[in-house]
Parts: sequence; C-alpha cells; structure tokens
Amino acid sequence: MQVSSSFKRLWWMIAAITVMIAMVVYLGVVPVVKSHHLSLGAIEQRLSQGFGSSGTIREQAVSGGMSRGGSFGRSSAPAPSAPRSLPSYGGGYSGGYGGGYGGGYGYRSAPGPVIVPYPTYAPAPVYVGTGGGGGGGGFLIVIVVVGFILLPIAFNYMQGGSRRFDDPAAAGSQSELLNDIVTVTRLQIVLLAGARDLQRDLDRIAVNADLTTPAGLATQLRETVLALLRHPDYWTHVRAESQTVAGREQAAERFERLSIQERSKFTVETLVNVGGEVQRRTMPGGPSQDVASHIVVTLLLGTADDRPLFSTVNSVADLKAVLQRLGSISPAYLLVYELLWTPQDPSDSLSGDELIANYPDLVTL
Repeated sequence: MQVSSSFKRLWWMIAAITVMIAMVVYLGVVPVVKSHHLSLGAIEQRLSQGFGSSGTIREQAVSGGMSRGGSFGRSSAPAPSAPRSLPSYGGGYSGGYGGGYGGGYGYRSAPGPVIVPYPTYAPAPVYVGTGGGGGGGGFLIVIVVVGFILLPIAFNYMQGGSRRFDDPAAAGSQSELLNDIVTVTRLQIVLLAGARDLQRDLDRIAVNADLTTPAGLATQLRETVLALLRHPDYWTHVRAESQTVAGREQAAERFERLSIQERSKFTVETLVNVGGEVQRRTMPGGPSQDVASHIVVTLLLGTADDRPLFSTVNSVADLKAVLQRLGSISPAYLLVYELLWTPQDPSDSLSGDELIANYPDLVTL
C-alpha cells in the first residue's frame, strides 16, 4: 500500500497537535486546578473554624441559616439489559474472540498475519504482517489505519464541542437534560425585619426538607418561594443573576464560589442542614442590643437549563415573576439548591450599616 505525502503530513500534524495539547494540559491546567482546590479548601477550613470556634467571632455576631441538597454530578443510570439472542454471522459466534466468527471477520493469533477490520467504511480488512521484514512499511500502515479510525472521532468531538454552547438544546427537550450545559442562579431578597414570621417559616422548611431526593429538593424550593411571595410588602432590595455555563465542573466551581461568598458574611451558622443532617449552634454573646433592620434571604440554584432563567430584576413585578419561575422548576431540572438567610436566630438582628457593608450590590425595589 502506498501512502501519499499529503496523508503523511496529515498524520504527522495530528500527532504534533496531540502532543501539544497534552503538554498544555499538563503544564498549564493541572497547576491551576491544584492551586484552586487548595484555595477552596483553605476557605472552607476558615468557615468551619468560624462555625465551631467562638474565639474568632466578633463581639456582636450575625447568625445565619443554611440548607443544601443535590449535586452537579449525573445520576447513575441502570445498565442496559442484554439482548435475548445475538444475530448469527455466517455460522454464528463460537468460542469467544479466540475462535472468531464462523463466516465473517476473524482474529488470528501470532505468528500469522493480524487482521485489523474496520467495516464502517473500509472496503476490506487490512493485513499487517507480523514478520520482521519490510522495514518501516508495516508501522506506517498501522499509523494510517489508526488515523482513519481516530480522525472521524476527533472531527465529531470538535464539531460537538463548538456546538455545545453556541447551539443550546430546545427548552424542555431531552437533549437539554442530557447535555453538560448548566445554569447557575443567585437570587437575593432583602426584607424589612417586620417579617419575623418568615424566619420561622424558613427554619421549618430547612429542618423538615427532604434533601436526599430530587422531588424533596424541588418541594423545598417551592415552599421557600411561597413563603417569600407571601411578604411582598416587606421587600426592599434585590440582587438577581443567572448565568449559563458550558460544563458541569465549571458550574460546580461557580456555585461553590457563590456559596462561600455568601456564607462568609455570617459570623456563625446557627442552623445547618446539608443532605438531611441537621446541626444547630447557639448564638454567642447573648441577644443583640441593636434594633432589627432587615432580613436577607439568598437562593442559589444549579439547573439543567441551557439558557439563563431571567435577565434583570428591577421592580416588584419582576421579582414576583422570577419567584414564580423558580417555583415551577421540575425535579428533573433542579440539580443543586442552597437556601441561606440571616439573621437566623430570633434574638439576632441585622442593622442597616451591616446590610450596606456586606451587600453593596443590591438594587432598590
């Protein structure tokens, strides 16, 4: 078999590109990922120290509640069942690969020639001799065959990767649930402190929520939305953002960053429910002497939507529409949900100065 110079150049180009990609991943991506994990671990350690140690808590603490469930990982699907019978190929299957197929392609053991079949588009099997003669011709033929096998896969992967984010699936379609495009949403609502019954509702929702199933997670989100919709007269500020990410790992990274950013604003987490495990901490320093001013409720969501859930929120009407949109998310689309609110302890208060200092990006309703 003769191979033209253009084919040689093509395969050498593919090999060079593969080596370059491997070097870039090893030298550029791996160190960044490692350093990133270290930074997240250090921040989480700092949060846990603040959660359990009273030495790092300031004189006037701000309590917070947190409830979280779900994951960005794919749920394990059951293995497909084996077919009842296999079709016969010229005499049927006999004795595994060692015996080969009776009338079709067969694998021969050394020292005879080795057959490399590729029936998808190759007109016939390519025989590669196992002897020592012939110089490098056999090796070149192997490269050509492997190239023919890998080239369509590489092209399909590159085309699929270019379309993965530019061409999202139709809303509500099965493709939208199966691809890796994920939307991360943060909705932050500030209410006047007069909505004290909302704090009790959030405590009940967080403690009684079933965070181990998608249906229970969606129920908790729906109950939270209903509790907020019952207090529109107390709404004062809002912060809303919804961003679509072309990858579940990137989405998980963004979600964790938002979670740490919001949880770090609490001096102590007095109520925590993660995956159904409830923990309570007492409020240090006794009841707050400040006049209660506001309550901040934050909803963090990771959904399978291929588009942002909303654009901007600048009015009470916009906020109502967004809450109704979140409350209608189905369990299949809701991947991760985290509920945060402060103050959580009934004896605690959030002053106006603390609100301005910790939440500078709010929009007035």
